[in-house]
Amino acid sequence: MASKGALKTAADGARLFKTSYARTIGNLKVDASTPCIVQGFTGKSSTFHSKLSLDMGTNIVGGVSPGKGGRTHLERPVFDSVKEAVKHVKPHATAVFVPPLLAADAIIDAIENEVPLIVSVAEGIPVHDQIKVMSALHSQDKSRLVGANSPGLVNPAGCRLGISPSIVAAPGPIGERSNHLSMSSLLLPSMINSIPAILCPGIAARSGTLSYEAAASCKSTGQSYIFGLGGDFYPGTRTAEALEFFMNDESTKGIILVGEVGGVMEEEAIDLLHSNGYLNAETGEPIKPIVGFISGRNVPPGQTFGHSGAVWRDGINSAEQKREAWKEVGIKVVDTIADTGPAIVGEMKRRGLIEGDNGDKGGSGFGLADVLTLGLAESLMSS
Repeated sequence: MASKGALKTAADGARLFKTSYARTIGNLKVDASTPCIVQGFTGKSSTFHSKLSLDMGTNIVGGVSPGKGGRTHLERPVFDSVKEAVKHVKPHATAVFVPPLLAADAIIDAIENEVPLIVSVAEGIPVHDQIKVMSALHSQDKSRLVGANSPGLVNPAGCRLGISPSIVAAPGPIGERSNHLSMSSLLLPSMINSIPAILCPGIAARSGTLSYEAAASCKSTGQSYIFGLGGDFYPGTRTAEALEFFMNDESTKGIILVGEVGGVMEEEAIDLLHSNGYLNAETGEPIKPIVGFISGRNVPPGQTFGHSGAVWRDGINSAEQKREAWKEVGIKVVDTIADTGPAIVGEMKRRGLIEGDNGDKGGSGFGLADVLTLGLAESLMSS
């Protein structure tokens, strides 16, 4: 069971939803029609990932590269500033491909120009810059940030912001057709747009690579959204906020949460379930099926696990305590990340959300080695 101290920390998570920033959670909703821009548009890595996003059907309407305004890149207009881009193409979202030491200024520029959704992939933003970004975010109610140190987010039905590999994403439900499709990026945008994103689980993971593997494990069913929340101490969107979005998103019928040792984001998710009426009064289960995986069960106290946000220190729950606390609120906790897909399919079938043999195996013939290779390759391309 969770310690008394952990439960007190979890109760503090309610503060997330008492600020003006909480009103921006709905900004996470994107699809193939969402107008997007790219900051740092003409750079090598942003060009590479913009091409992948365009192939997936993402509606990139322009980009920002200071000093290069007036040109075109990838057949889209280039602007000198976010302000100019907002004036001419009115984006709902921006993908920030800017180096770590400049990323905070780029994010704050997007906030000041009220871009509704901002995704930042930069790893290594100084902590004092992260605090500046948090201060700017929580003093307004127009812009929502995903990241930084994040692979970004994907709606497999046609919107990719960041560096997540499209090969693990699948719009759903695609049923038996998933056996004949190796990657959603092979579909023409018009084909993707015609497939409704229903009966799909949504994925929110603190770890980028684990978000890829969770997505691969349920590719046969498809996903509504794949959120890589980021590994920094101060992520723009926390686990509980992603959970709040999924609970209110009609295209999300099940939820996969991927947590890890360190911090209190897993406890905040528990508090959300209790405080927002998301537990069924009769069964005690969440109103939507949730499967959870928490990494770092063998990490010793004080050891950084993977990235800066994953540090288990005194007074914070261990990974095992987090697992037990999740189980107590009806989250089905699994032992490996590869189990998340089959488990959410099983939970959705148990509740009558999936019929027949759709997605029984949960997998896609896409293994851990493939995910790790893709994660490494795309991370290198973004650096």
